[in-house]
Amino acid sequence: MAAAISCHFSSVSSPDSVSLSSASSISRTARILPRVSLPAPAIRRRISCQNASTALQSSVNGKAEAGLKDFLNISDFDKDTILKILDRAKEVKALIKSGERTYLPFKGKTLAMIFAKPSMRTRVSFETGFHLLGGHALYLGPDDIQMGKREETRDVARVLSRYNDIIMARVFPHQDILDLAKYATVPVINGLTDFNHPCQIMADALTIIEHVGRLDGTKVVYVGDGNNIVHSWLMLASVIPFHFVCACPRGFEPDARTAKNAIRAGVGKIEITNDPKEAVKGADVVYSDVWASMGQKEEAEYRRKVFQGFQVDEELMKLAGPQAYFMHCLPAERGIEVTDGVIEAPNSIVFPQAENRMHAQNAIMLHSLGL
Repeated sequence: MAAAISCHFSSVSSPDSVSLSSASSISRTARILPRVSLPAPAIRRRISCQNASTALQSSVNGKAEAGLKDFLNISDFDKDTILKILDRAKEVKALIKSGERTYLPFKGKTLAMIFAKPSMRTRVSFETGFHLLGGHALYLGPDDIQMGKREETRDVARVLSRYNDIIMARVFPHQDILDLAKYATVPVINGLTDFNHPCQIMADALTIIEHVGRLDGTKVVYVGDGNNIVHSWLMLASVIPFHFVCACPRGFEPDARTAKNAIRAGVGKIEITNDPKEAVKGADVVYSDVWASMGQKEEAEYRRKVFQGFQVDEELMKLAGPQAYFMHCLPAERGIEVTDGVIEAPNSIVFPQAENRMHAQNAIMLHSLGL
């Protein structure tokens, strides 16, 4: 039995909890490497990781001086800023839901959307949201740019900056989004990387506030793989004081350094455990995601065996209690990580959660553009 991971004011009572030192020393095998944000191949490093020139430094400073902000990691912002963005999301959502169509802050502006990974929710929520607020969004699919292969990332960033007012990218290596932001002279929004998914967690936070009534002090229990969703939850817990628990199989814990940084922040109560039944007790939210993400499908069968006992079913939700909501970032593999009965239950809020992607992202883009 290992000791618990805990923050400055908490400890884990579960005997199956994992200590931070244990998480740090976890030997990740080749079968789970695809989900970790690994360094890009050498050729990509030559292409995209360049030393900043004087001209580049000038453009970066110009972005800041103009009040433009990238949105790459939730932990880049303080609590007040995060809450301000969420409040703005509620306001703009109310306008859109009321049928208001005269609020057009993005009028005359364009959004370039780079998709190395396809996605229904990310594309539709960004494109529709930007359009509803008066702007025009341009979809650039996996074969349109081939960023880092057909054209250097630094060149893509600087060319798109001259055509567009803001860039959103959904990519594989986290370094790609960092390189885009480094060379772009307009704001860059992280639409997902292998390492994190900040827009999703902002939508999730908005959904929890709407249904639970608050985010501070809530207990959010994630059951499944310690993936990019978990990393963003950890980052949010380093800014907002709530209780976050990740219940995952041994060997599938989140990145140890990310967990350590969140705990060191001393803000939220954080636990990493291998016992989902103990973890969900008293949860305000039980959260799940697919066990094999994009790029991991070849190991799906193996993961199904390892993740036995981590399915969110009716029995697990009963252990959580009648107050617990169920959330899932979608797409869901019904019958695998979650049962059909749970996702269709009255306390499932997965579809309001999906809708809030658009509203949270609108608020993020308003903040990034200084509007």
